[in-house]
Parts: sequence; structure tokens; C-alpha cells
Amino acid sequence: MTSPASSCRACGATVTGKYCNQCGAPVAPNGCGSCSAPLTPGARFCHRCGTPAAPTGGRQERTAWFIAGAAVVIAVALVAYLARRDSAPQVPTMANAGNASGRTAAPPDISSMGPRERFDRLFDRVLRAAEAQATDTVLMFAPMALSAYQQLDQVDQDARYHAAMIHLVVGEFPQARAKADTILAENAKHLFGFIIRGEVAEQQNDTAALAKAYAEFLAAYDAETKAARQEYREHQPVLDDFRNRALANAQ
Repeated sequence: MTSPASSCRACGATVTGKYCNQCGAPVAPNGCGSCSAPLTPGARFCHRCGTPAAPTGGRQERTAWFIAGAAVVIAVALVAYLARRDSAPQVPTMANAGNASGRTAAPPDISSMGPRERFDRLFDRVLRAAEAQATDTVLMFAPMALSAYQQLDQVDQDARYHAAMIHLVVGEFPQARAKADTILAENAKHLFGFIIRGEVAEQQNDTAALAKAYAEFLAAYDAETKAARQEYREHQPVLDDFRNRALANAQ
């Protein structure tokens, strides 16, 4: 039996499965979970009984706090991510999936993308939403981005860094630090590992761990930058920002 079609609450496309093939958003339920009244696309509360259409409060409120606290990290990471593009940075249409009326073109079909492209696009979506402090969008797409990361055929240091930034955005500090540990287990001097550890320490107000991350970053900086790694070139603004903060801390 074919599932009845419904409208995606993010981009408005007609969908029949659990996720939208256009923007990747999970499909909202057609009826209220309490009284079964039909809900209009995008409704957050039932018009009949007032029951929330999706979980609210609790985790969203905590995540909103983490998003606000990580705003500087996200802004720098977004600049670095866009800096690797050959053309001038432009906001992709899928970054506005929560505002269908302002969309100028249909969002890309992520189901047709390869694993790495899908992960990169979802990472970009999460980072932009976090920069805008769009908590609902972050909560919607962060799990999808991390799921896409798990499906990668090959995982490099760049992908690990991106996944760590997503964990950091939603306050999953142990998971973010685990990515740093994996990076440093593969290369004990890789600058991304120290950056991630430093950002986690800063969010947790751990001054000792932050100072240690700064010191280890500076100790490895000259030799690592001479290695001319591609991921360093693509994230030069991140390296420059963290180095400036580390130098300031050392004074």
C-alpha cells in the first residue's frame, strides 16, 4: 500500500516517504498525535486541542543556548568552508528551506548526491542555521548530517573536523572531542585536533584545557603549515583565528 502524499513543512515539495527528497527534511505527521485532527503543513500546535505538533522545550532550549554560545566558532567555520569555493560565496537555496515563500529556486535533491556531497551540503545547512541561531533547523538537520557522515565511503581529516563542528553546535562535547582524538591518533600534530579540543574547552569554560590546546597548537603550527596540507589551505581563516587567540593567550 502506497503512503499518502503530504507536503514537506520545510520546502513545500510533495513527498510520500519519511524524508523529503528535495531538501531532506523529515516529513511532519498529517494528524495530531493527541486528537487526530488534521494539521496544516508547518503547524506547530494542534488547532483543536493545542498539543504541540513536534517536541518542544527541553532539548530545544538547551540546544538554543549551545548555539548562541558557539556563534563565533560557527561564523569562523562557515567563512572557512566558503573560502575554498572558487566563486564568490552565495547562500544555496537549500539554506532557506524553512522559508518557502522566500525561495527563488527549488532546493537540490540530496537523494541524487554522492555520500560526500550529501554530507557537505547538510553540514553547510547546519552551519548556516547555527550562525542564524535557527534552533529548529539545526535540530532538524544536524542528525541527518551526522548520519550522512556515517555513510561516507572514506573519512578524511576534513570530514572529521566538519562532523566535530556539528557535534559542537548541538552541545555534544564528548563526541566532538572524540573526533579530535581520532584526528590526533592518526597524526599527533594535526592542527584540527587541537582546534577542536580548544573549542570544546572554551564552550565548557575549561581554562586549563583551553590553554593546553593553545600551547599544543602553537608548538605544532610551524611544522604542520609547512606540510601544505589541502585541508589547511581550505580552512586558513580557522587556523588564523585560532592562532591569533592562542598568541593572545600566551602573552
